[in-house]
Amino acid sequence: VQLQASGGGLVQTGGSLTLSCTASGVADEYYAIAWFRQAPGKEREGVSCLSVDDGRTIYEDSFKGRFTTSRDHAKNTVYLQMNRLEPQDSAVYYCAAETTIGACSFIQGTYDYWGQGTQVTVSS
Repeated sequence: VQLQASGGGLVQTGGSLTLSCTASGVADEYYAIAWFRQAPGKEREGVSCLSVDDGRTIYEDSFKGRFTTSRDHAKNTVYLQMNRLEPQDSAVYYCAAETTIGACSFIQGTYDYWGQGTQVTVSS
């Protein structure tokens, strides 16, 4: 399984970005894709997760209402739409796949595969 994350970049405060995570080599649709992020000097934290087979999503509380995750089945791609971005959102964003049972969580150890990360920088 390989994950390709893309879509990061530089955006001004209040702006939006959409990140993409494309999965290849997955045997079936029973997997989950989560987004995590890591800012300099901070621990990696969970952002959102989507179960690909049924489309269910979960979000860490601090991102509810501002970030939205969705999927495109045909493209094996999961998106993270980020709105009203703030400088504190600057981080490397990673997508990760859980391929055992396809269940969402923010327990990083349950994720089997990780993408390379994409940098998001929000200027003030």
